[in-house]
Amino acid sequence: MLVWRAARQMGRVLIAAVLLAVGVPVLCGVTILGSFVFLPLPASLPQPKAHLLADPSVVYDSQGNQIAEFRQAGRDLPMQPSDIPVVLKNALISSEDRNFYHEGGVSVRGTLRALYDDVMHGGVVQGGSTITQQYVKISYTSGKRDLVRKVHEAILASEISRRESKDAILFNYLANVYFGEGSYGAAAAAQTFFRTQVHQLDASQAATLVGVLPAPSYYDPLTNMAGAEARRVTVLGLMYQQHYLSAADYSQALQERLVLAPQVKPGVPVTAIFGPEQEKTPQYPYFVDYVKRYLLQRLGPDALYGGGLRIQTTLDPNLQRFAEAAVGRGLDGTRYPLDMSLASVEPATGYVKALVGGRGYDQSQVNIALGGCPAEPTNPIIHIEVTASCWDDPASTVGGGGGGMPPGSGFKLFTLAAALDKGFSLNRTYPGPPSITIAGYTAHNAESEGGGYYNLRSATWLSINTVFVQLINDVGVKPVAEMAKKMGITSAWYSPQVHGLSYTLGVIGVSPLDMASAYGVLPNLGVRMAPTPIIKVVDATGKTLIDNTQPAGERVISAELASTLTNVLEGVPAHGTGYPNAEIGRPEAGKTGTAENCSNAWYNGYTPQLSTSVWMGHIDSTTEPMRGVEGVPCMYGGTVPAKTWADYMSAALQGQPALNFASPPPPPPPPPDVLGQFSHPGQKPVMTAGYRRYPSDIGAGGSYYQGTPGPRAYAPTTTTTSSSTTTTTAPPFGTTTTIFPP
Repeated sequence: MLVWRAARQMGRVLIAAVLLAVGVPVLCGVTILGSFVFLPLPASLPQPKAHLLADPSVVYDSQGNQIAEFRQAGRDLPMQPSDIPVVLKNALISSEDRNFYHEGGVSVRGTLRALYDDVMHGGVVQGGSTITQQYVKISYTSGKRDLVRKVHEAILASEISRRESKDAILFNYLANVYFGEGSYGAAAAAQTFFRTQVHQLDASQAATLVGVLPAPSYYDPLTNMAGAEARRVTVLGLMYQQHYLSAADYSQALQERLVLAPQVKPGVPVTAIFGPEQEKTPQYPYFVDYVKRYLLQRLGPDALYGGGLRIQTTLDPNLQRFAEAAVGRGLDGTRYPLDMSLASVEPATGYVKALVGGRGYDQSQVNIALGGCPAEPTNPIIHIEVTASCWDDPASTVGGGGGGMPPGSGFKLFTLAAALDKGFSLNRTYPGPPSITIAGYTAHNAESEGGGYYNLRSATWLSINTVFVQLINDVGVKPVAEMAKKMGITSAWYSPQVHGLSYTLGVIGVSPLDMASAYGVLPNLGVRMAPTPIIKVVDATGKTLIDNTQPAGERVISAELASTLTNVLEGVPAHGTGYPNAEIGRPEAGKTGTAENCSNAWYNGYTPQLSTSVWMGHIDSTTEPMRGVEGVPCMYGGTVPAKTWADYMSAALQGQPALNFASPPPPPPPPPDVLGQFSHPGQKPVMTAGYRRYPSDIGAGGSYYQGTPGPRAYAPTTTTTSSSTTTTTAPPFGTTTTIFPP
């Protein structure tokens, strides 16, 4: 009994301490804030910031050649209060501040809730902003997310609401807020996205513009049409619920889904989306798009579009031309929406040397090379055991508008890495039947091929699905997700309620840039260099804002593990699924990837100097099969993607020494200081899959066992391609199932 009383007394003391620690600061904050918010300020308001800055930012390649400019769109478009249509005002109020006309500049309930959560979490976690507060943020304050700024905003918003009319506040906000694509103000946004004047906006267009305001870069309809469409529908629903739209007007606007202007069909009700009117398309549009998105995340639109920045990028113009030419040849004879993407990274620095986001920027502004971040599940029954890097740190992923593409067997690298990291031997042997069912999941080899036994080397070389499903079952899905995450797959996450053994076969969406970066860990002996398109950025005064001239990496796996994985992957282009199309006549390693039903085809490969990933598939579908394309019955990673990879890499490495993987290459020389001056004011060959997946089917074999069975010997075979009468000697294992030595 005494112990119980003492415990209760201690509990009261702890509760009192918590109330003093949390309640007193909150009460004081509310009292002080209330005094300023509800009492007039004795002094005059500060002058608002100037918004239409004149200085564009200039972009250079790694050698100092100018390749692009970033400037504000429509900055010379005048706008008067009478130009703002009622439908745009209603869309804004219904979405951002439904009590705008009935409350002051600060929402008492929202501010108290935000203040409490901010104090409890030691920082800003709640918004609670009215339209007036948002106007203050863009016109009077720095925009920095901290408690001091939030209090300052609330005080100024309250005073402005006493001195200015609601319509004046609404106009000032809409005249200055950032809508994306360099567009400041509703007049510029209407011209940029719809090629119309602001007073002509209809309900669907108004809802689209208001929908992007919470995150203009993310909800940009040019690159994230699905996200922008979802926001448009949400805003229209709010307008209808709050009686700003009649049932008939709501129904009509709802039907006008967003469509890129080149894809508009006559007679179909749509909201056509255009893009910024430019004097000319940038020389390397997808790479420039990558630079834009990278810098918007880190510096914001004001600095990028009006800060007079000088931006030195990592782009190698020669490699970029080689990449574009190789992708063009790979797509020769095909039509949109079949597409291809390529990303090439320097393993020792993380510098992105070349990047192709698709067949043509005029046809699609979705930058496939960049992928995207998966939506974080909100269902409470989904237990997340591995979070995606892009959830932990949004700046780790630069989204290109898509959600990534299934990598297929290219993802098996991470299963193999996790297995070896756990101490599994490369001699570990599994049966490789045409199909197998484990824990309710059935996996098949390509076209039901398979049979016999495979150790981890041969299973990787021949990409035997049924072996890797058994392997991930032994290793565990979570360690594979953790390995993929730390090696650089920023979209990798894991939930036991969502993911199963198919994880090893590449079912999550990934980007070519992530794959090139992750594979680049291996030639860099286990050290990951985060990919970047930027070497250096200086502002108009010569101040350095970003400096990657001496990038630092992070060891994510041991050098021994990296070397072992490279040793295995060297067999893929030499006599595995990448043979012969990926051969480039120098030390190389890589892995093919083919998603289910030939829907996505990849080749991910590297030398000591470059790591490059090539994807091929349909830009509008992750499941549409590629059969009969370019004469290939099934588009495997070892066909056109491997050939495109070899086409690019052969040109990119011409004149460079053929380095071995035994040791890392010498560090590249420091990039030239191209910003120093600103420190002060044909016929395509027939594609074959090579020795892809054609072991003889000798049945499922015996049960699982450790160790290697007795050796088997087979005479080498020869093959003849349809484009030549030359015979090529096959690898030692021919087309039969054999057991490989360690």
